[in-house]
Amino acid sequence: MFKPKYPPMDTAPVPAAPPSTVHTPVPLQRAAAPAPTEVASNRPAVQLTPGGVLTLVAGGSAVVLVVGAVLVSMLLAVAITAASVAVCAVTIRSVLKSDRR
Repeated sequence: MFKPKYPPMDTAPVPAAPPSTVHTPVPLQRAAAPAPTEVASNRPAVQLTPGGVLTLVAGGSAVVLVVGAVLVSMLLAVAITAASVAVCAVTIRSVLKSDRR
């Protein structure tokens, strides 16, 4: 069942003989690669105009303010949660203490 089934030898197609041609290899001649040229530049890679500097400063300040606001709000949420848990703990403690009397 799992063995491959091959056709009998007499019914297999006979491959055609390739035409015989004599091939003589020709040595390849490589063309000389052009020498890499460096572009000499006297200017810095990034040129900032006064408007670009103002944009960068304003964008950086906005990012700092947004990240700061998010972190402060997370800290405030943790503080409010801790205070509410403390109030619940004091309330439960007083209820349990009053039941003992």
